[in-house]
Amino acid sequence: RVNSEEMMRSIVINTSKFRGISRSVSASRSIFTLPDLKYGYGELEPVITGEIMEIHHSKHHNTYVTNLNIASEKLAAAEAAGDVTAMVQLQGAIKFNGGGHLNHSIFWENLAPPSKGGGGVPEGELAALIDAKFGSFDAMKEKMTAATVAVQGSGWGWLGYDKTSGSVAVACCANQDPLEATTGLVPLFGIDVWEHAYYLQYKNVRPDYVKAIWELANWSDVAARLEAAK
Repeated sequence: RVNSEEMMRSIVINTSKFRGISRSVSASRSIFTLPDLKYGYGELEPVITGEIMEIHHSKHHNTYVTNLNIASEKLAAAEAAGDVTAMVQLQGAIKFNGGGHLNHSIFWENLAPPSKGGGGVPEGELAALIDAKFGSFDAMKEKMTAATVAVQGSGWGWLGYDKTSGSVAVACCANQDPLEATTGLVPLFGIDVWEHAYYLQYKNVRPDYVKAIWELANWSDVAARLEAAK
């Protein structure tokens, strides 16, 4: 028989603030978990191979989750002990692994196979905001593609929402730096340009990968993120 504490630890919640971010809840701490995908690893082919998706999700993302949990437990212990030095030392690990978890949890939901709504163009308010900022969807796509391809080393290209101005913007972040914590923009649509996201298939030709991934953009998910951000 499962007691109440064990039941609480098994509950997975998704809040509006952390849309798509999975974590188990206990009385003492949050334990982050690897989110399930809404499609099979092979369903994004031919744009992204099943092999890449399986490694990316089950290995890379899972490593961020594992290390985030380790760092979170160490932080809780440091806080309980009043060890400020240890608390400061852990910030880098929390930023990197927490950012990796946040970014990938959004990324998986930003994508969908064409049979499940991937591709096409934005509609409604999202389309209107894109047109107001960039002139057209194609102009936004061109700007975001160029900015994302130009990321030095590893990082992400993003379409984000500026709550202050009520407009959308293109921005890039290095490594696993999370968009909102770094720029203040709420992440709507992201493109991962760490080499593990594409190298097995596209080799060193990052532009081909970035151009192709638009065929999988899940604009329904992006529109829902916009609505939640307002």
